[in-house]
Amino acid sequence: MNLLITGITTQSSIAYAIAEEAMRQGHDVILTNPPGRAFSICERIAKRLPREPVAVLPMDVTDPEQIDATVEAVREHWDHVDGLLHAIAYAPESALGGNFLNTGWEDVAKAIHVSGYSLAALTVGMRDLLAKAPEGAGVVSLTFDASVAWPVYDWMGSAKAVLENSARYLARDLGPEGIRVNTISAGPIKSLAGGSIPGFSQIADSWGDNSPLGWDTKDASVVAGPALFLMSPAARAVTGTVMHVDGGYHAMGAPMAPDVQG
Repeated sequence: MNLLITGITTQSSIAYAIAEEAMRQGHDVILTNPPGRAFSICERIAKRLPREPVAVLPMDVTDPEQIDATVEAVREHWDHVDGLLHAIAYAPESALGGNFLNTGWEDVAKAIHVSGYSLAALTVGMRDLLAKAPEGAGVVSLTFDASVAWPVYDWMGSAKAVLENSARYLARDLGPEGIRVNTISAGPIKSLAGGSIPGFSQIADSWGDNSPLGWDTKDASVVAGPALFLMSPAARAVTGTVMHVDGGYHAMGAPMAPDVQG
């Protein structure tokens, strides 16, 4: 498969784990990251992958011209894209950490643009290349269960709600072209993205205790197989869904308080 993978920030990131497993399976990979320091970091980290990616491209997903330039750069390597990983999220510090009631619109808008709307912007931008995939294409985005309110997650949670709902509408409108769009709600991973959320440990540290299968916050590789499945023809009848890869946490009720446990 030809896979376009965005959002590698560190070797501990979910996007890195997916790219690594994709290469081990023999798939071709192109990476993207925003211009500047993040791009330089991505170039260095890419050298740790099992083999060199086809290319590492600069792309700010909030800039339509950069999306267009990325599409043209991808065309220089491939005539189609089988899978697209959207692993892009950002929120200003004021939009996180328990500050929900005090966050101004400018910062909220930034969070929603980068973390929510960008899925539609990127997918529509890559539409022609995705539609040319011989066995259909799979778009996968990373979310964090937006059906509930989490401690400290605040406006990023609202942005993820936009992301998840956008995936359903993209699935509706692009399905006739053979393009599937799904999201993966992974459990908390202690990567750069997770660590940048004030109070992240409030969510992460007890996750394994309340998951039937347990959960290792340092193991992003558990997400790689499900992501590659959703991008592959094996998932040809799966679209518009949120796949939970969280040790089963989402299926459990709220943990009982210590003073009422039997």
